[in-house]
Amino acid sequence: MFDSLIHLLLLLTSSVFAVGLFRILGLPAMLAYFVIGIVLGPHALGLLEDEESGRQVAEFGIVFLMFSIGLEFSLPKLYAMRKTLFGLGGGQVVLTLLASLVLGKVAGLSLTSAFIIGAAITMSSTAIVSKILMERVDLNSRHGRLSIGVLLFQDLAVIPILVLIQTLGSHSDNWLDVLGLTLFKSSVLLFLLFKFGKNILNFWFELVAKQRSRELFVLNVLMVTLLMAAATNYVGLSFALGAFVAGMLISETKYRYQVESDIAPFRDILLGLFFISVGMLLDVSVLINHIVLIVFLLALFLVFKIGLIAFLTKLYGFEMGVGVRTGIILGQAGEFSFVVLALGLQTHLIDGESLQLVLSVAVLSMLVAPFIIQYNGRIARKLVKSYTRNSYKVVETIQEHSLDLRDHVIICGYGRSGQYLGRFLREENIPYVALDMDASRVQEAAAAGENVIYGDAGRRSVLEAAGLARAKAVIVSYAETRGTMKVLHVIQEKYPTLPVIVRTHDDSEMDLLRDAGAAEVVPEILEGSLMLASHALVTLGIPLNRVVKRIRLFREERYKMFKGYFRGVSDADTTTAALPQLHSVEMYKNFYAHGLRLDHIPFEDFAVEVKQLRRTNMPEPIAPRPDIILNEGDILVLLGSNAALIAMEVYLISGRKP
Repeated sequence: MFDSLIHLLLLLTSSVFAVGLFRILGLPAMLAYFVIGIVLGPHALGLLEDEESGRQVAEFGIVFLMFSIGLEFSLPKLYAMRKTLFGLGGGQVVLTLLASLVLGKVAGLSLTSAFIIGAAITMSSTAIVSKILMERVDLNSRHGRLSIGVLLFQDLAVIPILVLIQTLGSHSDNWLDVLGLTLFKSSVLLFLLFKFGKNILNFWFELVAKQRSRELFVLNVLMVTLLMAAATNYVGLSFALGAFVAGMLISETKYRYQVESDIAPFRDILLGLFFISVGMLLDVSVLINHIVLIVFLLALFLVFKIGLIAFLTKLYGFEMGVGVRTGIILGQAGEFSFVVLALGLQTHLIDGESLQLVLSVAVLSMLVAPFIIQYNGRIARKLVKSYTRNSYKVVETIQEHSLDLRDHVIICGYGRSGQYLGRFLREENIPYVALDMDASRVQEAAAAGENVIYGDAGRRSVLEAAGLARAKAVIVSYAETRGTMKVLHVIQEKYPTLPVIVRTHDDSEMDLLRDAGAAEVVPEILEGSLMLASHALVTLGIPLNRVVKRIRLFREERYKMFKGYFRGVSDADTTTAALPQLHSVEMYKNFYAHGLRLDHIPFEDFAVEVKQLRRTNMPEPIAPRPDIILNEGDILVLLGSNAALIAMEVYLISGRKP
């Protein structure tokens, strides 16, 4: 018992420090777990033993990972992306497997070992790619959408690959019969689940949700996931297939996002254990002794995968520069590479030496991926001269489009907010040009007569081509702050006096955006509150001119009345926890602050602001004047962070500072 506790503490402590360090360095947390497994595993310090029970617990991480992947899939989504998914993605997976089989045969490997290696290297890291694309605001670019499409197909391809590995792992002489039986059972089970499962799950989840218990809801998600996994395992298929199907079925219900949020902590912790168990497989001495061979194989792997994806992208009608960028983004191994390798080792389809080489190459490819991906555009322009010329053509097209515009508005982002804004400007006869990175949106909107053109507003050359020097204002309608900051930085370098109006979700980053050069910051939540208040007041019979005047005064006060909110129990796990909060403190005789003047209480030291004071004998709140003396029954309404409010209340009660 004591040894188990020591092992648990060792895992928890090393995980906290390693994951924290990797977060600071901007590397995926998954690699931190690898390092823990390598350092503490049997091939290094030997503090952790490779036990069967530990591996079984860790494999539940894969079950919940496959469940999460299933949540991302829906039949309409698959159909909408069918060209990228089944064309580009399918071609990449099939050709990589075929090339691995041929090269494996030449190298003297068995077909099963070559298949395991090919299945491992065909995968790319969803975690690394999606994170970097979001940070770089590249999800809607051509290379971004192509990358996500290929990743989705790779995730989908994992299911038949795992089924095939398990079939080959049976080591039966008539493995084709075994495979046929497995496919038949899979088809029958999937038909029954998809035919009846959706309606049953909808009814069941609605019944559970009506109980309004988060604990019960989470338990239900765990039960459904593991029941599906057990069902597929019972008929000879993998746990992962059942979890994937459960995710797909739940994705069709209205509880999808709640389920995804609730399952994330279990998935991430169990996945961490799985990657630690994979790290324990890696023998560092093999990596050191064969470093030259491993670096050569890494270079060969990157060149092959990038080249193959670039070639396939070109075949599907995209320019070579876009193909190279997509290839660089997907050039690394992925999370499922280790799932495939672990299952291959478990079923004795790959020997230890081959496993060590492939494992080393996979880990190194993921380590270098973040550094290569951030330069994908620069590398593509160096390798493909036509891509540079095409970039110039995009700039020239924007320049021609905006040549006659003067005192116009440049709209960055032409989503829903940008389109509404464009209509308002058109009604007022204010000239504008909109820039957007979604080619299909640009094509449709431009065909309908909208003044929008394809271009990345985060590039100075694109903004200047849109007439930045002649513009009257720039409006950034991006939903994410990172993309907005990118545009602000570009404008501030050369045009610091140009008014820039930006949109943000809430008021938590208003100061940050103003410091970056935004003339006005419009928080959606606050504006929504103002509109809600105005409609409510008109409905309640308040004259329209009074409502308009009051809303105008609110805006002139720059949302001071709306800054902060009173938290409830339901806010405990939401992103709004970081926002300033309102808190009421009632004064009692035994409080330290009882009888003190407001200006004698150091609210500033606690970073807390007094918003108002309420007294029992006064129906209206009192402005917090410095000379007011606090009496019993007074209620102070304070504004500040959660920690600051707690410290302030302690001081008001006891006079003790933290």
